[in-house]
Amino acid sequence: MAQYRDNLPQLEGTDLYLTDGGMETTMIFHDGLDLPHFASYVLLESAEGREAIANYFAPYLASAADHGTGFVLETATWRANADWGTVLGHDAAALDRLNRVAVDELAEMRSRAESDKPIVISGVVGPRGDGYDPGEIMSTSEAEAYHAVQIRTFAETEADLVTAFTITNVEEATGIVLAAVAAHMPVVVGLTVETDGRLPDGTPLGEAIERIDGATNAAAVYFMINCAHPTHFAGVLEVGGDWISRIGAVRANASTASHAELDEATELDDGDPVDLGQRYLELQRLLPNLRVMGGCCGTDHRHVDAIGSAITSRGSRAPEPVA
Repeated sequence: MAQYRDNLPQLEGTDLYLTDGGMETTMIFHDGLDLPHFASYVLLESAEGREAIANYFAPYLASAADHGTGFVLETATWRANADWGTVLGHDAAALDRLNRVAVDELAEMRSRAESDKPIVISGVVGPRGDGYDPGEIMSTSEAEAYHAVQIRTFAETEADLVTAFTITNVEEATGIVLAAVAAHMPVVVGLTVETDGRLPDGTPLGEAIERIDGATNAAAVYFMINCAHPTHFAGVLEVGGDWISRIGAVRANASTASHAELDEATELDDGDPVDLGQRYLELQRLLPNLRVMGGCCGTDHRHVDAIGSAITSRGSRAPEPVA
């Protein structure tokens, strides 16, 4: 049974929550793991892979405990949908099983964690296509039908909510929200932006949030900005608007590079963890309802620990170097 589905703790009070960093970039560039098409869910097929996921999350949970924050555990299922499953050789039954295993692994992790703060489990939904390029945009109804399969699976697990990552266009985001509503699942919409603060389909961030809310009766519990460096969107936030209050999470990239530049890169740009942490202080000023903070591409536990150090008054263990 889901522990927090009916009372998400990050929606109450002023407590802060950390989450993880760039799972796929960490595993590929630091751990030397083979993740075809950036699909971390393939690790769920073996005991060794599941152990790798557990080892990945361990320092993040330790950092949250050090800083006295809650934590949001996100499943390794960003690519675990029908189109990517076909590319990777997994049919509908296999995807259903692996999405369930992903939640089960996090539930076991949560049961072992030593924390007096809430640990929330989120079922991750990724875009049908590429996380940087909107490609052929589905209609809202097509997106709802497409993502409903994975979301219905999460609804039958211990997942407390669903989080969509790196969504590039309004129609797909809206469809995901409607599918989650139909499945009685709380949903967070993660939008990615280019260096100009616009979605890859060209829509300004504020307009995208307003359109999604308008089409869904503001059903998303909050929005997230992810897979972009703070310098790409801080200027947009400075301008402000009522939509600012709808952003409750940020998972920024380590690098200031554009999506196109990152696509062409052969080496990891892990930026400056301390500088990134300090930038989250400014994001807190701009986003009054910002509660959940973590990283995306290029970030690892050092970056999230630096974020934790910046946003809390508690001390922290010194970040360990990544080999």
